[in-house]
Amino acid sequence: MGYHVVDPDEREPEPDRPSEMRYVSEAAGMERLGLRTYAVDPGEEIPLSGMHYHDEQEEAFYVISGTLSVETPEETYRVEADQFFVAEPESPHRAHVADDADGPARVVGIGAPPVSDGHSYEGD
Repeated sequence: MGYHVVDPDEREPEPDRPSEMRYVSEAAGMERLGLRTYAVDPGEEIPLSGMHYHDEQEEAFYVISGTLSVETPEETYRVEADQFFVAEPESPHRAHVADDADGPARVVGIGAPPVSDGHSYEGD
Protein backbone atom coordinates (compact mmCIF):
# COMPACT_ATOMS: atom_id res chain seq x y z
CA MET A 1 0.00 0.00 0.00
CA GLY A 2 1.10 3.55 -0.54
CA TYR A 3 -0.21 6.91 0.58
CA HIS A 4 1.01 10.39 -0.20
CA VAL A 5 0.23 13.91 0.89
CA VAL A 6 1.44 16.35 -1.74
CA ASP A 7 1.34 20.10 -1.27
CA PRO A 8 1.55 21.56 -4.78
CA ASP A 9 2.87 24.83 -3.37
CA GLU A 10 5.95 22.95 -2.16
CA ARG A 11 6.68 21.69 -5.68
CA GLU A 12 8.75 23.79 -8.05
CA PRO A 13 6.81 25.10 -11.06
CA GLU A 14 7.81 23.50 -14.34
CA PRO A 15 10.05 25.83 -16.37
CA ASP A 16 9.20 27.16 -19.82
CA ARG A 17 5.42 26.83 -19.51
CA PRO A 18 2.86 29.43 -20.63
CA SER A 19 1.38 29.43 -17.09
CA GLU A 20 2.46 28.13 -13.69
CA MET A 21 2.21 24.32 -13.64
CA ARG A 22 3.16 22.01 -10.78
CA TYR A 23 3.27 18.21 -11.02
CA VAL A 24 1.38 16.27 -8.35
CA SER A 25 1.28 12.81 -9.94
CA GLU A 26 5.04 12.67 -10.40
CA ALA A 27 5.62 13.68 -6.76
CA ALA A 28 3.37 10.81 -5.65
CA GLY A 29 4.84 8.28 -8.10
CA MET A 30 1.53 7.85 -9.94
CA GLU A 31 1.82 5.86 -13.16
CA ARG A 32 -1.75 5.64 -14.51
CA LEU A 33 -2.98 9.21 -14.06
CA GLY A 34 -1.47 12.62 -14.76
CA LEU A 35 -2.35 15.18 -12.09
CA ARG A 36 -1.21 18.82 -12.10
CA THR A 37 -2.14 22.18 -10.67
CA TYR A 38 -2.15 25.41 -12.66
CA ALA A 39 -2.19 29.08 -11.75
CA VAL A 40 -3.23 30.90 -14.92
CA ASP A 41 -3.18 34.69 -15.18
CA PRO A 42 -5.32 36.65 -17.64
CA GLY A 43 -3.88 36.22 -21.12
CA GLU A 44 -2.09 32.97 -20.25
CA GLU A 45 -2.92 29.45 -21.41
CA ILE A 46 -2.34 25.96 -20.07
CA PRO A 47 -1.06 23.96 -23.07
CA LEU A 48 2.32 24.43 -24.70
CA SER A 49 0.88 23.75 -28.14
CA GLY A 50 -2.17 26.04 -28.20
CA MET A 51 -5.18 24.31 -29.76
CA HIS A 52 -4.41 20.59 -29.56
CA TYR A 53 -5.91 17.13 -29.25
CA HIS A 54 -4.85 13.80 -27.78
CA ASP A 55 -4.92 10.39 -29.46
CA GLU A 56 -5.74 8.37 -26.32
CA GLN A 57 -5.69 10.66 -23.32
CA GLU A 58 -8.90 11.79 -21.69
CA GLU A 59 -8.34 15.22 -20.15
CA ALA A 60 -10.28 17.08 -17.49
CA PHE A 61 -9.86 20.48 -15.88
CA TYR A 62 -11.42 21.30 -12.51
CA VAL A 63 -11.61 25.02 -11.77
CA ILE A 64 -10.89 25.82 -8.12
CA SER A 65 -11.25 29.58 -8.53
CA GLY A 66 -11.62 32.12 -11.30
CA THR A 67 -12.90 31.36 -14.79
CA LEU A 68 -11.22 29.13 -17.36
CA SER A 69 -12.05 29.59 -21.03
CA VAL A 70 -11.73 26.50 -23.22
CA GLU A 71 -11.73 27.11 -26.96
CA THR A 72 -12.90 24.33 -29.28
CA PRO A 73 -13.49 24.42 -33.05
CA GLU A 74 -17.22 24.90 -32.41
CA GLU A 75 -17.32 27.31 -29.45
CA THR A 76 -15.54 28.68 -26.39
CA TYR A 77 -16.73 27.33 -23.06
CA ARG A 78 -16.62 29.33 -19.83
CA VAL A 79 -15.79 27.03 -16.94
CA GLU A 80 -16.50 28.59 -13.55
CA ALA A 81 -15.26 27.62 -10.08
CA ASP A 82 -16.47 24.18 -8.97
CA GLN A 83 -17.05 23.05 -12.58
CA PHE A 84 -15.23 20.53 -14.76
CA PHE A 85 -14.41 20.71 -18.46
CA VAL A 86 -13.79 17.28 -20.02
CA ALA A 87 -12.21 16.65 -23.43
CA GLU A 88 -12.44 13.21 -24.94
CA PRO A 89 -9.59 11.83 -27.09
CA GLU A 90 -9.35 13.42 -30.57
CA SER A 91 -11.32 16.49 -29.36
CA PRO A 92 -9.35 19.72 -30.08
CA HIS A 93 -9.25 22.29 -27.28
CA ARG A 94 -7.20 25.15 -25.80
CA ALA A 95 -7.57 26.10 -22.14
CA HIS A 96 -6.75 29.68 -21.15
CA VAL A 97 -7.81 32.66 -19.07
CA ALA A 98 -9.25 35.43 -21.22
CA ASP A 99 -7.29 38.67 -21.54
CA ASP A 100 -10.19 40.62 -20.01
CA ALA A 101 -10.81 38.24 -17.07
CA ASP A 102 -11.23 39.75 -13.60
CA GLY A 103 -8.28 37.75 -12.28
CA PRO A 104 -6.35 34.50 -12.42
CA ALA A 105 -7.75 30.97 -12.34
CA ARG A 106 -6.54 28.07 -10.23
CA VAL A 107 -7.11 24.77 -11.98
CA VAL A 108 -6.49 21.07 -11.43
CA GLY A 109 -5.63 19.17 -14.62
CA ILE A 110 -6.23 15.44 -14.87
CA GLY A 111 -5.23 13.18 -17.76
CA ALA A 112 -5.38 9.43 -18.29
CA PRO A 113 -3.55 7.53 -19.45
CA PRO A 114 -0.56 9.80 -18.67
CA VAL A 115 0.96 9.68 -22.14
CA SER A 116 2.46 12.46 -24.23
CA ASP A 117 0.13 12.08 -27.19
CA GLY A 118 -0.85 15.72 -27.78
CA HIS A 119 -0.84 17.11 -31.31
CA SER A 120 -1.29 20.67 -32.54
CA TYR A 121 -4.62 21.26 -34.22
CA GLU A 122 -4.67 23.52 -37.26
CA GLY A 123 -8.37 23.16 -38.13
CA ASP A 124 -10.03 21.87 -41.24
